[in-house]
Amino acid sequence: MSFERELEDVLPTDLPNREMVISKAAKHLELIVEANQQFNLTRILDPREAAIKHVLDSVMPWRYFEGARTVLDAGTGAGFPGIPLAVVLPKVTFQLSESIGKKARFVETTVQELGLTNASVVNQRAEEIADADIITARAVAPILRAVVLFGTAFKNGVRAILYKGPDVQLEIEAAAAELKKRRLRVDVLERYDLPEAFGSRTIVQIARLKQDRQNDD
Repeated sequence: MSFERELEDVLPTDLPNREMVISKAAKHLELIVEANQQFNLTRILDPREAAIKHVLDSVMPWRYFEGARTVLDAGTGAGFPGIPLAVVLPKVTFQLSESIGKKARFVETTVQELGLTNASVVNQRAEEIADADIITARAVAPILRAVVLFGTAFKNGVRAILYKGPDVQLEIEAAAAELKKRRLRVDVLERYDLPEAFGSRTIVQIARLKQDRQNDD
């Protein structure tokens, strides 16, 4: 499988550390294919689809993580979006949280094989950690659930940057009362379509209301 060729074709030309991302992401995907023979990590194994849905999707919003001290990837699964983002942003520390032991062990092995010194794996639920500047997740929970799960973290000034689908407005409306109660707001940072009709993505941020943060200063 030529993951490198597909990644070379789909990744943005202005992506930081692009050649390194292509090399390490290709190795990451090869490790997933190998591990998938023992247990199910993902159903997406086709090189083109994996390059787009796993890697391109993970790195598209990289600019929103730039400058953070620590990013917590909640429910990293096979290592997305945390591992590709860690390659793009070597100065940012990434904690990859995964509560399922087999998946956590796979991600830990992958981090070691890729030589990622700015990433570590934690085999526990993200809400039990929540010690970061930013919490991120791809399709882990609806916004209402995320607001409840990470309530303490939000109170401490942590932001969440979540990868959501095209119907995010419905999630925002469902969470409206809880957001108001906790004095949080949701902002849509970016929308993009993945190539070849592989889906639409909306990047949202959840954070405390600005005046509340100013009152803490």
